[in-house]
Amino acid sequence: MEIRNQTSVSDFLLLGFSAHPEQQPLLFGLFLGMYLVTVLGNLLIIMAIGSDQHLHTPMYFFLANLSFVDTCFTCTIVPKVLANILTQRHAISHTGCLVQMYFFMALALLDDFLLAVMAYDRYVAICLPLHYTTIMCPQRCLLLVAASWLCSHLLASSLTLLMSQFSFCASHAIPHFFCDLLPLLKLACSDTHFFQVLMFAEAALSGVVPLTCVLVSYAHIIHTVLRVPSAGGKHKVFSTCGSHLSVVTLFYGTLFLVYFQPSSTYSAEIGMVASVIYTMVTPMLNPFIYSLRNRDMKGALLGLFDSERCSTQ
Repeated sequence: MEIRNQTSVSDFLLLGFSAHPEQQPLLFGLFLGMYLVTVLGNLLIIMAIGSDQHLHTPMYFFLANLSFVDTCFTCTIVPKVLANILTQRHAISHTGCLVQMYFFMALALLDDFLLAVMAYDRYVAICLPLHYTTIMCPQRCLLLVAASWLCSHLLASSLTLLMSQFSFCASHAIPHFFCDLLPLLKLACSDTHFFQVLMFAEAALSGVVPLTCVLVSYAHIIHTVLRVPSAGGKHKVFSTCGSHLSVVTLFYGTLFLVYFQPSSTYSAEIGMVASVIYTMVTPMLNPFIYSLRNRDMKGALLGLFDSERCSTQ
């Protein structure tokens, strides 16, 4: 009996979509298809940018990093979801749960910072075009990406370390398909007041601040574009920035819906639906949004396929 209790304490159950057994085959096929499209699409973006010398610019350097992060982000969550649906074994160890939560938070925060960096890059390119090469030099681009990686991992590690100190004396069934922050908090019987204060502070730092940077950048961009006399020039700028704005709106909208609320009012159903959007749908759509609205990316992808075809002949 003692061994059984220790096992139940060391494991969590990811209930996920187990309440709908008749939908399991459909969900497995849907999530597998989205996962494959996400990984393939983002890897193609990275390969196209790496193979085309014309795309070795700051904007595409940041895009390649975003595609890499989206691939890692999806791989942190979806394989475990697919394995749970296929085997109907929903257990995850306490350590495995914390590791998944850590990488989920770190990569989600990294997405936040990279989207802000990309907005700043567009602001400099459109509003300060004569100083663009000086401001967005390779050293500064590397510094911005490195700072984004460092900050995201530091913020994620602080919350993960605090969560590892909690005891879970109630049910160990998590009504979610991965180890997310708020569902785990609902199970903790320790005092979580300090954790929630820190969580909201980090959410403000890593969510509100980058989003403010994005909004300020685009306010300057719109002000500059409106003074462009030609309609063609305006259309070119808006088509370049529209892809980024679409991704920002989808990503931030779902994140704010889930995380900017007290844990006491957290709804598992709403949380799962929103989580599917930002963990699976958004990373899958990003390659299409950036490639279909971008002439240079379409040309690079076509060149990549042509080179592959020539090498096989």
